[in-house]
Amino acid sequence: MFMKNLPKLWENPGKLHENREPARAHYIPYATMEQAKSRKRGRSPFYQTLNGKWKFQYFASVVNAPDGFYTEENDVSSWDDLIVPSCWQVNGFDQLHYTNVRYPFPVDPPYVPDDNPAGLYVRDFQVPVDWAAKEKYVIFEGVNSCFYLWVNGQYVGYSQGSRNPAEFMITPYLKAGVNRIAVLVLKWCDGTYLEDQDCWRYSGIFRDVYLLARDKEHIRDVFAHQEFEADYEKATLQVEVDTTGPLQVQVELRDAQALLAGSAEGFIDHSSTLAIQVERPVLWNAEQPYLYDLYVRAGEESLAIQVGFRHVEVVDGVFKLNGQALKLKGVNRHDSHPLLGQTVPLNHMKHDLLLMKQHNINTVRTSHYPNDPRFLELCNELGFYLVDEADLECHGMSVGTPWTSAQTDVLSEDPDWRDAYLDRAKRLVERDKNHPSVLIWSLGNESGFGDNHIAMAEWIKQRDPSRLVHYEGAPGSQSEPERTRSLDVDSWMYGSVESCAEYGRDEQNRKPLFLCEYSHAMGNGPGDLRDYWEVFEAYPKLMGGCVWEWVDHGILTHTEEGTPYYAYGGDFGDQPNDGNFCIDGLVSPDRVPHAGLLELKQVLAPVRVETVDLAAGRVRIGNRYDFTDLSHIAAYWRLLEDNVLIDQGKLQELNATPQEWETVILPYTLPPNPGRLVLQLSFRLDRDMEWAEPGYELTFAELEFPIEQAGAAREVSASRTSPVKGRLSALEADGKLLLNGFDFRYEFDLHRGALTKLERDGLERLAAPATLSIWRAPTDNDRNIRQAWEQLGYDKAKMKVYRSEWEVDSNGGIRIGIEYSLGAYIHAPFLRGRMEWKVAPSGELTLKTTAAVGEKLPWLPRFGLELVLAPGNEEVEYSGLGPHESYIDKRLSVRQGVYLTSVDQMFVPYIVPQEFGSRYDTNWAIVSNEQGMGLRIDAPQPFSFQAAHYKAQDLTEATHLHQLKRRPEAYVHLDYRMSGVGSNSCGPELAERYRIEEKQINFELTLKPVNKEDE
Repeated sequence: MFMKNLPKLWENPGKLHENREPARAHYIPYATMEQAKSRKRGRSPFYQTLNGKWKFQYFASVVNAPDGFYTEENDVSSWDDLIVPSCWQVNGFDQLHYTNVRYPFPVDPPYVPDDNPAGLYVRDFQVPVDWAAKEKYVIFEGVNSCFYLWVNGQYVGYSQGSRNPAEFMITPYLKAGVNRIAVLVLKWCDGTYLEDQDCWRYSGIFRDVYLLARDKEHIRDVFAHQEFEADYEKATLQVEVDTTGPLQVQVELRDAQALLAGSAEGFIDHSSTLAIQVERPVLWNAEQPYLYDLYVRAGEESLAIQVGFRHVEVVDGVFKLNGQALKLKGVNRHDSHPLLGQTVPLNHMKHDLLLMKQHNINTVRTSHYPNDPRFLELCNELGFYLVDEADLECHGMSVGTPWTSAQTDVLSEDPDWRDAYLDRAKRLVERDKNHPSVLIWSLGNESGFGDNHIAMAEWIKQRDPSRLVHYEGAPGSQSEPERTRSLDVDSWMYGSVESCAEYGRDEQNRKPLFLCEYSHAMGNGPGDLRDYWEVFEAYPKLMGGCVWEWVDHGILTHTEEGTPYYAYGGDFGDQPNDGNFCIDGLVSPDRVPHAGLLELKQVLAPVRVETVDLAAGRVRIGNRYDFTDLSHIAAYWRLLEDNVLIDQGKLQELNATPQEWETVILPYTLPPNPGRLVLQLSFRLDRDMEWAEPGYELTFAELEFPIEQAGAAREVSASRTSPVKGRLSALEADGKLLLNGFDFRYEFDLHRGALTKLERDGLERLAAPATLSIWRAPTDNDRNIRQAWEQLGYDKAKMKVYRSEWEVDSNGGIRIGIEYSLGAYIHAPFLRGRMEWKVAPSGELTLKTTAAVGEKLPWLPRFGLELVLAPGNEEVEYSGLGPHESYIDKRLSVRQGVYLTSVDQMFVPYIVPQEFGSRYDTNWAIVSNEQGMGLRIDAPQPFSFQAAHYKAQDLTEATHLHQLKRRPEAYVHLDYRMSGVGSNSCGPELAERYRIEEKQINFELTLKPVNKEDE
């Protein structure tokens, strides 16, 4: 039976809470300064966790929730057990559901479905005896979406706003001995309309719950403002203290060595400010995150607040920190755990940040809500800039309803929702206002723009003018300057490189431009990182951006047979859903970096290298840090000739100051008549950091010598002559051309225009005819062009042979000419061309092909030769870029070398199978069995190389990894070119220079069966 006296607050945007305490800064009171400095909450005698096992009951509709479940007498022994904090949906309750934009219920604000799922929580607890004289509070750090609270059967209050803390004073409801706390959590409320973020829709008490004991009169809030003299030689810390009554308050500021930097004391009756003067403060920044500790003491309590002295400003449209122009090298990060959902343990947060630090990331946008407050403490310590975002998104309003236009800003303009918008801004700012890592407040995400946003921005500016205010959904500052005057930056999502450059050139733009989302990192990508950063660095008004996004939001689950896999939208029957659009991160759900993260690491590298005079060993080294010299970095160099090491050394000392260059001389000696020369430099940590050990590589650089300083530009088969041991004979029979050499037998099918047999020493290399290929398994970033490809039949391309001929050449070799086209049913051929195979008496095969591509066709995914090698050809050795995959627009993180790997090791397990593992700029490759018997491929120009145990069609058809069935054959692609990967799953179209747009193609390569151990 429905609870009779439950006030129905969940469909009233004007009623955001009952009896909730006003928002305040996050802190835990301790008894001593030593306890407070540790920030280990369990060491405080005034803290008691309520995390742990609760009794729990789930109801598909709140109307079925029993009346009186919260009473002390109610027997809950038969209820389920549920760990708090946690999310219902990953514990077997309710529907796992992923949707991006669309609301999962009818769009009828403020109303939600009558069948509103509910979770009932009950826990018994005791209050320490020495808390008897204290005021007691309970704090919920995060509950989705709203909840009602009872203690010992008495109603305490209500709150909504899922990712903001809710605090209640519960002293009047407690008693000696055992107490009972009961919570009713609803899946949906009117606030859900403001929480339409692109993520799994979780419910429950998903962040920590705890009790605090406070003195009767105690410090309620602290806000530590900073003021600087112009030269930063002196700072004043204005410590604004709010109390619940008259108190004597002492404040002390101590530096990182715990030495006293200043103090003040005063009697405060509800609100006052104590000032501390600091001479020559050590400034905080992400590279050198120097922290002071501010201790605020009154009565029996000590509070500790991290203080980082820093100054944020915009000067002439340039974003600056501590007077230094600053670029934000960031990522967007959702709370996401592959098992726990949106409940993220402390060590998991730290692991994320350590990985980011190791990959040269300095900024996190907390998309799209406030993170756990301990996350901000970690950012203060490790050194990250935060764009701290309000828990606000109503993107689904753009879908429209029968009674209103399809505009996202319907709620943002509605005065009835003004308080709800303001509530989210206030709770964000009040909780996080003391964290030095927060440089920018964000008003939320994808909610149109309206008066309610303006009210948020104006309130924030009044409360905290020391930081910038950001909101992407606002119009440009030029178009509506009055409505955007409280916003300090212009912000875009997925603006093109060209449009960013245009903004940077336009002198009328007075604000810095921030790309809060760019370079969509979905699947095999992104492929445009370098392009963006070349523009960001070229224009001072471009302040950088945050890649979308950090992590794939896959949920670890299992097939019926027990095979583990990462699930995404629709895998649980959830409707509506947005499929794998949540699988769009730089790391996998278990935090294994994708190649895209390695690319980002290189793009954001703190060191850059330029050529001065390679013959003389002179190079320039640039310091891209904003506040740090290069003395903590060791540089190692290697000189390679045709990918063979011929010299190496270490630079003794790097001296470049921030944003400056130095020229160094590397003492190598060039060999006479060298081949292809490449200089490699590796920049590694030379000391311990909290995030990495000495020797960790921050970045590397490769410089190729000009052709006039090196001999052979490429290693080609012509330089590897093979002895001729016998004559080559040819016999045509039944449309087959049989070629017999001293120790090899080849066969061509003249009717099909294909090489069908490649045997040496009695061992057959091929398992199927060699074919030309233009199809790749579409990447996530191909999702927009894919339809055009498939409509034209690129995935069904077949060869038509118009004519084939053969002849014996003057050297005793065989020439085979084939005129062909590639096409699919319904449409005219995509391209027409001629292939010419030449078989030398030594057994070497050379393929030359020319092709004319049809006009007005979409760009080709790839063009090249596909070989299917017989089972057992598993070992791969190649000269080129490695050790991992690379593409024309995603190759900064690979370097020249000779690599030994395997077909299996070249596989990249993208959660949604797609094109993977190609090696751009390959010089030569050998695919062989373990004994080294296989096939060598050379070309006069670098080519793209891929080896897999899957057909491209296998990858195209599979939607999950576990659906792939490994084939014993090796499918080897030798591509004239592979088009780039880009970021068009959400970003701009693939740049033309990365597409196969040319209408005339000329391609040449050489095949040779080898025993590589004898080569």
